Amino acid sequence: MKEERQVEKVAILGAGNGGITAAADLGHRGFEVRLYELPRFSQNLDPVIKRGGILLKNKNKEDFVKPHLVTSDIQKAIDGAEVIMLTIPALAVEEFAKVCAPYLKDNQIVFINSAGAMSSARFINVIRSMGIDTDIKIGESSSLTYGTRVINGSEVELYLSAKKLLFSAFPSRNTPEVLEKCKCLYNSLVPASNIWETTLNNGNPETHPGPCLLNAGRIEYSGGEFYLYREGITEGVSRVIKAISKERKALCDALSVKYIPTEKRLAEIGYCEPLEKLHEQYRRSEVFGPIKGPLSLTSRYFVEDISMGLVLWSSLGKALGIATPIIDSIIMLGGSLIEKDYWLEGLTLEKLGLADMDCNGLIEYVS
Repeated sequence: MKEERQVEKVAILGAGNGGITAAADLGHRGFEVRLYELPRFSQNLDPVIKRGGILLKNKNKEDFVKPHLVTSDIQKAIDGAEVIMLTIPALAVEEFAKVCAPYLKDNQIVFINSAGAMSSARFINVIRSMGIDTDIKIGESSSLTYGTRVINGSEVELYLSAKKLLFSAFPSRNTPEVLEKCKCLYNSLVPASNIWETTLNNGNPETHPGPCLLNAGRIEYSGGEFYLYREGITEGVSRVIKAISKERKALCDALSVKYIPTEKRLAEIGYCEPLEKLHEQYRRSEVFGPIKGPLSLTSRYFVEDISMGLVLWSSLGKALGIATPIIDSIIMLGGSLIEKDYWLEGLTLEKLGLADMDCNGLIEYVS
C-alpha cells in the first residue's frame, strides 16, 4: 500500500540547473512534478520535451525520469500543487511573483529554493502590490538544495543533495507549518530564526564576487578554461572571504541571528570536508572541483551575488551603523569591471520598504 504524504504535487518554477535537477530528483522519488519556465525562456524546456524526460546521474547510478507536466503555462503548472517551488536566480523573484500571482490559491505553500536574498518578502510585496490577498504561506532556504550541473538541457549530474540547510518562513511565526510541508521534499531543512538568518548565511555573496574579482584577468584570458574553486581560491584569496565573513558576523550579531562560519557551513551542507584551511576545503571538494567557470565578468557570480547579496549586506550595515569596508570595496571594483552601478541597481533596504526601520523594527518585520 502506498504511503500517504502531506505533499504529492509539486510545481517547479524555473528550468535552469536547479529546476531541471529538482524535477529529476523529486520525480525519481515519486512526486507528481510539473516543470515550468517563463514563455520567453521556453527553449529551456525543449531538450526535456524532445527527450521525453530527464536522465538523472547520481553516484554511478542512472535513472530516466518523466515529469508529469512540462509547460510554459503557469496556470496549468501550479493548479492543484501543494507546494510551488521556485528554483530561480534571486534577480528573477519579482518577475515570477507577477506571473504566479493571479493563479495562487489559498493554503498553497511557496518555497523559494535558491540563494537567500529576502526573497520571500519580495515575493509577498509583489503580490500584495497587485491587490492579491490569497492566503498562501511562503518560505525560503539559505541556498539551493543541490550541488549540480545540467548537460545539454536534459541530463543531470547530481554532485550533492544538501545535508543541512537553513529554512525560514516569512513571517517566521509560520515556520513550523511551512517547514513541515517542505521537509516532505527535503529532510535536510532545519529552522532558522527568520529570513535575515537565511539571507546572511547564503554563502554565494561571500564566496563568489571577491575571488572572482581577484581572478578577473584569468577569467577573461582563459576563454572558459577556468575553475574558480580549484585554482582561483588560493590561501591569499581565502583571506578576503574570511574578511567578508567577519563583516557578515557583525550583521548577524546585530540582528541576533545565528552566524555560521564559512568553514562550518561548507562542511554542514556537504560541499567539503571539515579541513583546517579554508582554501583547501574548496580545492579538495569533490562537489566544487568539477565546476568550471565563471566564463565572463557578467556571470551571476558577479552580477547576482553583488547586486542581490553584497549590496543588501552593505545597505543593512549602513542602517545598523556597522562598517563594511571590504564588502563595499568589492561592490565598487566589481561594478567598475563592467561599468555597472551596483549601488543603483542592487537590492537595498529602501527597495524592500525598510529604509526607516531601526534594528528592532527590522527584526519585528520578519517575525
